[in-house]
Amino acid sequence: MNISGTKKVSIRQLFAPALLAAALASITLTAHADSHGDHEDRGADRQRMEERMEERRQEVYQRAEISADKQAELNAAHAEHREAIHALREEHKERVADILTEEEQEALHNAMREAHEEHRGKRGQHDNSDERVDSE
Repeated sequence: MNISGTKKVSIRQLFAPALLAAALASITLTAHADSHGDHEDRGADRQRMEERMEERRQEVYQRAEISADKQAELNAAHAEHREAIHALREEHKERVADILTEEEQEALHNAMREAHEEHRGKRGQHDNSDERVDSE
């Protein structure tokens, strides 16, 4: 008999939600990053990305030993989340359109793209100012 009244929890039960959260976070981040890229060929790329994410999600569910019923619930919650994010994104676009002229929107878009490209260009570069090369 357990005197403290607490329920014993296995390591698997403790880590399953964390594994699932990590997998869903990476899926969400990937979807979010994709929404900011160039939109040429977006349909085909988006379809492939969604297929890869679904495969990864199923792999994580199996690894965490999530039941089929709970998988269905999680998939429904994920779909609901995506729809809500899409609706929020559209609402934001409309609000920006109310605030900025088309020219200002284009200028902002270009400035954001340039800043993003500059940031991506800096990624992976190291400050080598302290390194010295002796030519003697």
